[in-house]
Amino acid sequence: MDYFKEYRSFVSSYYFAEGLRITAGVTLPAVILSYFNLLDVGLVVSLGAICVSASDIPGPILHRRNGMQACVILIFFVALLTGFVSAQPVALAVFIAISCFVFSMIGVYGGRVNAVGLAALLVMVLSIHQVHTGWDVVRNALYVSAGGLWYMLLSLALYSFRPYRLVQQALGESIMAIAEYLRTRALFYNKDVNYDKVYRQVMEEQVSVQQKQLLLRDLLFKSRHIVKESTVTGRTLLMIFTDTVDLFEKTTTSFYAYETLHREFDNTDILQHYQETIMKIADELDEIGLSVQWGRQSPEPVSLQKNIQALQEYFNEFRNTHRTPGNLEALISLRKILQSLEDISVRLYTLHHYTGYDRKRAGEYKLSDDYEQFVTPTDLDWRLLKDNLTLRSNTFRHALRVSIATTAGYILSHLLAFGHSYWILLTIIVILKPAYSLSRERNYQRFLGTVLGALIGLLIIWTVEGRTVLFILMLVLMTGAYSFMRTRYLVSVVLMTPYILIMFHLLDSGEFTQILRDRLIDTGIGSVIAFLATFLLVPAWEKEQMKGYMTEALTESIAYYRNVSAAFTGVTVTETAYKLSRKNAFVALANLSGAFSRMLLEPRSKQTNSRIVHQFVVMSYMLNSHIATLSYFAKPLGAKYRSDEFVPVVEDTIEELEAIRALVNGPAADVQDDDNPEAVLQQQMAELMDKRRTELQQGLMETETRVRLSELKPIVDQFLFISRIAGDMKKVVLESNSKVKSQNSKG
Repeated sequence: MDYFKEYRSFVSSYYFAEGLRITAGVTLPAVILSYFNLLDVGLVVSLGAICVSASDIPGPILHRRNGMQACVILIFFVALLTGFVSAQPVALAVFIAISCFVFSMIGVYGGRVNAVGLAALLVMVLSIHQVHTGWDVVRNALYVSAGGLWYMLLSLALYSFRPYRLVQQALGESIMAIAEYLRTRALFYNKDVNYDKVYRQVMEEQVSVQQKQLLLRDLLFKSRHIVKESTVTGRTLLMIFTDTVDLFEKTTTSFYAYETLHREFDNTDILQHYQETIMKIADELDEIGLSVQWGRQSPEPVSLQKNIQALQEYFNEFRNTHRTPGNLEALISLRKILQSLEDISVRLYTLHHYTGYDRKRAGEYKLSDDYEQFVTPTDLDWRLLKDNLTLRSNTFRHALRVSIATTAGYILSHLLAFGHSYWILLTIIVILKPAYSLSRERNYQRFLGTVLGALIGLLIIWTVEGRTVLFILMLVLMTGAYSFMRTRYLVSVVLMTPYILIMFHLLDSGEFTQILRDRLIDTGIGSVIAFLATFLLVPAWEKEQMKGYMTEALTESIAYYRNVSAAFTGVTVTETAYKLSRKNAFVALANLSGAFSRMLLEPRSKQTNSRIVHQFVVMSYMLNSHIATLSYFAKPLGAKYRSDEFVPVVEDTIEELEAIRALVNGPAADVQDDDNPEAVLQQQMAELMDKRRTELQQGLMETETRVRLSELKPIVDQFLFISRIAGDMKKVVLESNSKVKSQNSKG
């Protein structure tokens, strides 16, 4: 691991900037008001700031502003109502149950609304231990909303100072995610590669890339000042993003089966040379990503060009010395992989020049008017909420779990009467997630992080003297805790616990032991309640959702294949339709892969046909990969090799994929098709291969046959690969249905 690169990436990231912003927004009110002997007021104001900071998630500035405004208003009323009922245990229990259900249920409207709901729950939980009466209740609610308003103004002011900063940070992260995806794909070139393991890793990295690209689409296409105004920075960021989306498609290409390449060339070092070049490309992508994050021009990738040239020379020499009639197809595939790497390297040079924010290039760039099709509209239609008020909805189930678990936690905390028992509710709210796997992971990380953080906090307090030094350490820990909150939750909790302990120690050192005990016990109780709720209260297992994800992935892959193959069948498809189908196919595959990964973290008894589902996910990945490879040839060679002979192959494959989609959703009549339209293409390629082998035996190197074979065969191979994958997927789905039918009959 390059620790210096990791450090540069972290310091320039959005998450570190967020950590600094939250730390300043939360601590400044308390520090300033304590100077005027109003520390109690300052702590309440800081509470409002920390709640609104939870709703300030990355996104278009209009959405961020609206979300924070709604949050400021909401926390005022929640704090007000909590203050009125806090002295009445029964009324408070009812209020907790209703609030937790409502504010968890609104998560159906998306991540930002869900974050606003979480902020409301935070202010409720952190306010229940303070009993106020009369006008003090109103004053407390006003202080809370004032803190939220202060944080909102701070966040908007920082944005206005550097309006493109968030996009640069997100774009840089996206580029570095593509680099990590490439590194993972390079593992396929290892001699002793574990294909199942690498495919799992590759699909996880693809999920990461898709998540980052979805965020960027929102940031870019929903920000009017970027898509409408002709600023150099805005136009350049759009150019970089659109190029990286195309680049990612190129990195997903698979020209040949890796197993065959290893069978042909494992006794040589040619695959190792390819792997080294891919790793070099990934390193250059990291440099470009870091430069985009910092807003600087990246260093020119001079060494990459030398590496590509060296690989070209080595391949030519290798081909001349190792070429045989038997490995001719594999050598053609190696040549196509090399050409793909050359194409990617050229794109890297383009990205490098973009990071210079050239005014002329930016002025020439024109964004398509169809960009709005690539983002999901924000719709707060009440009917969506109404439609989800059923046990079939995961959001409804999650809201029930949170409501019941927090109410039980409150009753238990009231019976135990710990000094800081609200930590039980806080732990439950933070841990419980809609998916079992995410809740289990959060539970483990929360408890372990609290124990480790408590030990660190004890060590600091026992060894460090001086309140000023302790305060500085608290700020450092606080910044780290909020910086890692969204990315490495365990690290965040490890840093957050000592910062909380130091804060209480500075406020009242006499009660430190009591606070430490309460923190550990309350976290443990909250973790147990959250675990039981996740497992027992209307759990939502991923196996119940897998058919939906599989169907969606097939539907989008069919549309993607239809649009890509159109270049070879004479059908006209617009650039927007092609790019939209590509985006939808990749997103659907990422959703499927993510659901499968979560299913593997669930109890084995809740995993249905995990081996078969894994095969289906891998085949879906391979399907999209070969479609992407076919698109690689579409522009340069589509018109040249357009033929009616591709039409029946395309139609047959689409019919097969549609039949698979029907089988996924339940038993269906399996229509047997005795036609074999692929045979025509196979026969043509066999004749062309035989002709080329004859030429090689005659010593004829550069011929028209060689050119046609090197261009046409990879295209035909992709059509055949896609057709073959469709057939294999059908067998897997039929096997799955057969097992389910057998299990049902036994039951």
